[in-house]
Amino acid sequence: MSVHDDLTSVQRCLDDLSRSVGRLEQHLGSGGLEMRRVRTDADHLRESLALLREAAAHPASSRKPELVTIPDTPYDDSLWIDTDDEGLGARDRHAP
Repeated sequence: MSVHDDLTSVQRCLDDLSRSVGRLEQHLGSGGLEMRRVRTDADHLRESLALLREAAAHPASSRKPELVTIPDTPYDDSLWIDTDDEGLGARDRHAP
């Protein structure tokens, strides 16, 4: 099976799920938290599948980003002028 066939199969299953959730909402009502969560989860699955379809259509754009090497040399001390030490406050002030 190709990726396109698999995506189409998943789309059909999601369509069935959406219809079933709609029938449940008619029987149970859509106001309860549980029903809203099921509807939201089904919608998220639909959105995720759309993203997968888009990524499958453009496989070259889904390459891993290029890694950037960060040197081990220390940073310039002038970067830290007028900064606060986390949890300690500014250097020229005292903690309350």
